[in-house]
Amino acid sequence: MIRGVRHTAVLSSLLLAALWVNAVRVQVFEADDYTRNPANRRAAIARYAQPRGALLVGGRPVTGARDSGGRLRYERTYTDGPLYAPVTGFASQTYGASLLEGAEDGILAGTDDRLVTFPWWDRLIRRRPPGGRVETTVDPAMQRAAFRGLAGRKGAVAAVEPRSGRVLALVSSPSYDPGVLSGNGRSVTGAWRRLNAAADRPMLNRALRQTYPPGSTFKVVTAAAALDGGVVKDLDAPLDVPDPYTLPDTRTQLGNPAEGCAHVGLREAFRLSCNTVFARLGVAVGVRRLAGAAERFGFNDRGLRLPSPVAPSTFDTRMEPAQLALSAIGQYDTAATPLQMAMVAAAVANDGQLTPPYLVDRVTDAHGVLVAPGTREPTRQVMNPATAEQLQELMTEVVEHGSGRTAAIDGFLVGGKTGTAQHGVRNEGTPYAWFIAWVRDRQSHEPVAAVAVVVEDAEAERADVSGGGSAGPIARAVLAAGLR
Repeated sequence: MIRGVRHTAVLSSLLLAALWVNAVRVQVFEADDYTRNPANRRAAIARYAQPRGALLVGGRPVTGARDSGGRLRYERTYTDGPLYAPVTGFASQTYGASLLEGAEDGILAGTDDRLVTFPWWDRLIRRRPPGGRVETTVDPAMQRAAFRGLAGRKGAVAAVEPRSGRVLALVSSPSYDPGVLSGNGRSVTGAWRRLNAAADRPMLNRALRQTYPPGSTFKVVTAAAALDGGVVKDLDAPLDVPDPYTLPDTRTQLGNPAEGCAHVGLREAFRLSCNTVFARLGVAVGVRRLAGAAERFGFNDRGLRLPSPVAPSTFDTRMEPAQLALSAIGQYDTAATPLQMAMVAAAVANDGQLTPPYLVDRVTDAHGVLVAPGTREPTRQVMNPATAEQLQELMTEVVEHGSGRTAAIDGFLVGGKTGTAQHGVRNEGTPYAWFIAWVRDRQSHEPVAAVAVVVEDAEAERADVSGGGSAGPIARAVLAAGLR
């Protein structure tokens, strides 16, 4: 009898140990596999059982939560959704998350281990901390100025703070309300299909994910390469460039939109935006050095994050002289995002130093306790300080005496460069209007902000499309809003 009890006790102990080992295996070692299993609805139910953390602009939340009363209880809401959609992205129970909502999903959903002291214990007892908060660098006044300036026209605005790299504005137009994608019903599915089928592509983030031929705004990069490389030593010395200029090894003649470009110096060529001069300078600089200059500004960088990925701006590193001449004036295969061209303007304003942009100022838990600061990349020198000083002078003259007069701001020093980029079959499309600019304080000479604006309005009259006429006033409004 005693032996039977002993055997039963041993067997029971072994069974209990086996159950314990199996529980540990399921709860610890295979928990992630079960969590990721599409058939497991518990993860989704737990995820939406509490409100999502907030995204903040100017210290105020621009996101919230709505209790739907369903199994997936809390849905995302947005304040001024179309205004901030290029910053926030969307968080959908059906289609996932994008932009900041996607990049900072762990913090916002409360699943990031940095939000708790003992992550393994919280996982074991299935406790999830409330979602954290992500504070952005965006200036709400500049964001609104950019949004109102575009007024629904196709285009984008990107603005940065030259010294720090803080992103001050990101606007893409036309925009959309990310709130219509938050839930999981038929209305969400219909909104998704409607937005993706729209001809004007409102869900495309034109500030970060769309590249355009930068046109004459790229002449800033070409001028920097020519000055750094000693191809041009005197801004006023006449250059041996006729008007028109025959592209190398071809019979194709390149002209200018303005008169007076024959044999002028770099200063006058920059003010008049002479295609002939900059095409010839690009050939003289050479593909290797011009590509190197472009890459120092950020072209061909596939690793740029805000923290959501940014489409790489491109400059070919292998091409024929005629193609190089066109690339030097921002045509051929040269392509840039508005953010990239804002970086170009910022480097000029910051005495040749480029601080990579960032969008997240800091991350906190739900109670405001710091979890992590925003990711900052080190500043790098992209051109000689003397070259940057000369480019500041050239860009200032464009605003004071050239095509960029619409960007002038009383009491401040503003430098800019207009651009008109050809595109379409045989360049028959309405040209894109570009304007890049920066503003500095006249007393301290501190660079306050840099901006890039592109307008691709397909219904504009060709005669009215110019960087100064279409994009310049928007740039001025954005910079002025930052000064206020």
